[in-house]
Amino acid sequence: MYKSVIIGTGPAGYTAAIYLARANLNPLIIEGLQPGGQLTTTTEIENFPGFPEGIMGPELMDNMRKQAERFGAEFKSGFVSEVDFSQRPFKLKIDGQPEIEAESVIISTGASARYLGIPNEQEYVGRGVSTCATCDGFFFRGKKIIVVGGGDSAMEEANFLTRFASEVVLVHRRDDLRASKIMQDRARSNPKITFALNRTPVEVLPKEMGIQGLKVLNNETGQEEVIEADGLFVAIGHTPNTSFLGGQINTDAHGYIVVNPGTTETNIPGVFACGDVQDSKYRQAITAAGSGCMAAMDSEKFLEGSAIQDWSGILDQ
Repeated sequence: MYKSVIIGTGPAGYTAAIYLARANLNPLIIEGLQPGGQLTTTTEIENFPGFPEGIMGPELMDNMRKQAERFGAEFKSGFVSEVDFSQRPFKLKIDGQPEIEAESVIISTGASARYLGIPNEQEYVGRGVSTCATCDGFFFRGKKIIVVGGGDSAMEEANFLTRFASEVVLVHRRDDLRASKIMQDRARSNPKITFALNRTPVEVLPKEMGIQGLKVLNNETGQEEVIEADGLFVAIGHTPNTSFLGGQINTDAHGYIVVNPGTTETNIPGVFACGDVQDSKYRQAITAAGSGCMAAMDSEKFLEGSAIQDWSGILDQ
């Protein structure tokens, strides 16, 4: 039996662990398939406060983990395959390991960026390929950039990247864009943005220190073309990692966990959510860390005022 279990890591999960550990609640953190989350796949982070010269993503996550360990947090590797939130103590099944019971649970499993699934894409993430304009746009100052996508997110990223890039080419596999009219108009009126529509990405073309462009299929002519660029931003959406919850936690139409406004509380008393798994708007390391702090404080307050026997009747109602 644990007072609090944190499912997932990243800046949200690690920050929650630091706060709970300092409160002598000895949290257990289940690290999942990618300890440290998405930041372990990034290179230099220049917009996290406190690091004027920047810091590498894996180093930042390792520092957060060590900080949580210093105060008594416990870590377990594994993937939570099933949860039972029908009554307290909550039950969590980890593949190939004994069941875990917890008085409170914090979900910080994040959201996974969708990728194109084409050759050289994954190999060059952080070396020319990115899914976050806010994170990596600065590194392409004065360079030509490709953005792939046709929704509002792609339009927003393309517009944002024109602050740095000399040119942005927006590639979409169809003639029509899914983005709202206002977002389309904003992109089309930007002199730095050009459109390569009805073209399907085929392959990321690498070079020695990055990428040289994107090979696409022109769906009208059936011919392959090469769009030269120094950077490729994939903006086709994110998928929140919530499938293991089995529908027990309320989510929005896109699968993001719904929390009570101004809190990290879910529809189940004692279950909290923080980081990108409940944030479809900002998706930044610093906002994830802030929500991790909130989740820890919400969890601590819940544990102080609710012994298990006091809540059993309420949870049955």
